[in-house]
Amino acid sequence: MNTPAHLLVGAAAFGKGGQQRILAAALAGALLPDVSLYVMAGVSLFVLGIPPATVFNELYFSAAWQTVFAIDNSFFVWGILCGIALWRKSEWAIALTGAALLHVATDFPLHHDDGRPHFWPFSLWVFESPISYWDREHGAAFVAPIEAAVASVAAVALWRRALPVWGTGLVVLMLLAEFWIVRQWLFFFVDS
Repeated sequence: MNTPAHLLVGAAAFGKGGQQRILAAALAGALLPDVSLYVMAGVSLFVLGIPPATVFNELYFSAAWQTVFAIDNSFFVWGILCGIALWRKSEWAIALTGAALLHVATDFPLHHDDGRPHFWPFSLWVFESPISYWDREHGAAFVAPIEAAVASVAAVALWRRALPVWGTGLVVLMLLAEFWIVRQWLFFFVDS
């Protein structure tokens, strides 16, 4: 899934509208599994000046990057942390780890050849799904509109809650970002 969809779905599932701390924790948790990619790709592209083809065709699949992705996308890491949060009955930690676990669970079936080792530290196996959220050669033309619809339902659910002004603005921005990204995947991005 695209990051804005993860944010909307995670916030709808685990955020509580009137409790800004819980909503912020759910948003942070929904973002955390993607942060390493943004940091590593951002530094590589904009600081080091590495060409995008090298970043996304070579570095992304390198052992170093895949090790980082294995840790921050591990069902076991997030599952254990969520279990601790539940045991401690910490609402903000449940929101954070639950949203992160939901992120990882929704990514698992939607990556064809760019998945991550979700079973670290017990295995570095990567599931190669027959479908992809972004690659039109593997069903993105069908998956992307469904993802956008799910993100829209999550946005409506969030709007119905007593969100703070910043929360409402963020929901609008995330939904617009989701639609823009889906448009890019469907109409402009062609895997060569």
